[in-house]
Amino acid sequence: MKRWYLLYCKRSEQQRAVTHLERQGVECYFPEIDIEKMSRGKRTKAKEPLFPCYVFVRFDYEVGPTFTTIRSTRGVSDFVRLGPHPKELEGDLIYSLKTLSGDDVTECAESLPEPGQKVAIKEGPFVGVEAIYQEPDGEKRSILLIQLIGKTVKKVVENKDLEF
Repeated sequence: MKRWYLLYCKRSEQQRAVTHLERQGVECYFPEIDIEKMSRGKRTKAKEPLFPCYVFVRFDYEVGPTFTTIRSTRGVSDFVRLGPHPKELEGDLIYSLKTLSGDDVTECAESLPEPGQKVAIKEGPFVGVEAIYQEPDGEKRSILLIQLIGKTVKKVVENKDLEF
């Protein structure tokens, strides 16, 4: 009977591990989300794993491949274990992850205001100041327009310090 397990992969080698595991007849799943990154001063869209370095795998160790074969596959480091044996996962968990679309996962990760929307800063040196949201600056910060001494100034603020 096929069961789900969680593998820990070598850094940045999830795709390599999945390719080699699928050649062995192992069902693999690792959810990815779309993010925007700043690369050389330009905003680009990229896909990144939701759980870096982890891959969910489904196979029957009695029929093959064995735990040792899976563990020695290129890109794989080891199974996530509970004691000496690999931890078996609930199938419902994997199926519920699969039913979430990429948009749902991205929305769960973080929601930001629309450009031009008024926001209030709730922490830091500008606490209580109203600003106009301009755009995200990476994953955890945003660029705001703040009116100071009759002049509009761009300021980068952490997203957790915004209230909208």
